[in-house]
Amino acid sequence: MASIMPPREIIDQDRPLSPASLLSRSYRDRLIERGLLGLYRWYTARSQETRNWNPDLGFDWQNIRTDFNPQVQMVLEGFFAVEQYAPDYVSKFLHMVRRSHGRSHFQMRWGSEEEKHADSWENAVLFSRSRTPAYLEDYKISLRTNEWKLPWDDALHVLLYTVFQERATQLNYLNLAKITQGISSKPELNDQIDPVLTKVAVTIATDEAAHYNFFLECARLFMYYYPLETLEAMRDVVNHFAMPAGEIIPNWDEFFEAAYKCAVYGPREYARDVVALVFSQFGVQGKKQLEEGIKRTRLVPDEQGQMMQTAIWETFDPEIMLRDVKRIYAKIQGHEAKYGMDKIDPVALVDNPVWPVR
Repeated sequence: MASIMPPREIIDQDRPLSPASLLSRSYRDRLIERGLLGLYRWYTARSQETRNWNPDLGFDWQNIRTDFNPQVQMVLEGFFAVEQYAPDYVSKFLHMVRRSHGRSHFQMRWGSEEEKHADSWENAVLFSRSRTPAYLEDYKISLRTNEWKLPWDDALHVLLYTVFQERATQLNYLNLAKITQGISSKPELNDQIDPVLTKVAVTIATDEAAHYNFFLECARLFMYYYPLETLEAMRDVVNHFAMPAGEIIPNWDEFFEAAYKCAVYGPREYARDVVALVFSQFGVQGKKQLEEGIKRTRLVPDEQGQMMQTAIWETFDPEIMLRDVKRIYAKIQGHEAKYGMDKIDPVALVDNPVWPVR
């Protein structure tokens, strides 16, 4: 499928005079782009207000415990390794969406927050004495010898990938926090309590939750204006999902085994706490329903000769999606009213006429 975002050049003449099947592709792209810009500005204001923290001064590093068991130490090393590719994540994503103001500027904001995560996990590894400074220096060189590449070559698939990936990352950190709070599902790990590492994991997980929510909201805009294409991208991503950098981290297998044994992350967590959750937030009942709905969907002419989709509406709950899209626009409108943008360039939800509910 060709890239939907960033949108192609759009002029006012593209705006349809009357609803047709009805919104031109270029007009839908324009509407999505305006929504993405509003979301980015809303996100930035909230991030600055609620999540300003420093990776060096925000935690009591000198009082973190120094006797974590080898499995927890391996998990910390793995988190450090994955975050070392933050420059690749930012640059690759940024190049793909550079023509979109909202998405490209968000990627820069996202990168500044991911940089803090990388520094925090490095501090966690060093101050916990899980690895020596010499080891970590050599390991860092080894990691950066490899270059991470995008898992998809179009921006819509990449957007859906980041939805699942950010939720999976958040889950990783929350499950580590359960270990350090003594409430893990693995009783043998309940002696690994440490309030410092708990605060680190929860703080970073909070950032990841914000990232997940931003990408989810972006995907909902695409779902509203490009429902079939978005569902197809979702299906593809779910069927081929893998956490980033797994193919280039030298000791990925050891990290993944430790994460699995510690109930931090594995196939069950992915299916239950990532896929099922994301599906529910799109109103999708399950993977089987998604596959079957896409297979049955076809284009047929309506009474005006316009091509319309059938069967797709049985794949998910359109009322849930419409409710969420209306909420997104209300959120953007509320933020823009605070600084007067509503009087200069007001954002507005334009109905997609093919949507079965209003």
